[in-house]
Amino acid sequence: QVQLVESGGGLVQAGGSLRLSCAASGGTFSRYDMGWFRQPPEKEREFVAAISWNAGTRNYLDSVKGRSTISRDNAKNTVYLQMNSLKPEDTAVYYCAAGTLGFGKFTGSYWGQGTQVTVSS
Repeated sequence: QVQLVESGGGLVQAGGSLRLSCAASGGTFSRYDMGWFRQPPEKEREFVAAISWNAGTRNYLDSVKGRSTISRDNAKNTVYLQMNSLKPEDTAVYYCAAGTLGFGKFTGSYWGQGTQVTVSS
């Protein structure tokens, strides 16, 4: 089983930036496509971004596209989400997932515990 641990969340002001990290263990990281989801307060979980195993394909939620970048370092078993120009509506618990990206849809099979991102106005 793949174990995932997120870090890098915190409290930031609107317009600021954060880089979230997700460290994987217990499996072969390079076998998996990776993704990020988030769950805002009182709302359902939503897809944010995904990256294929070789970083050849990247998909983003429309509301973060252009100001966020997902990347990965297979040698370090780590996936990142760089978030710029943060908005209060980005406030959520962010979850890392290992799974499969195909035909524009990412499906998570293994999940991290989440890291809180809070954006103040």
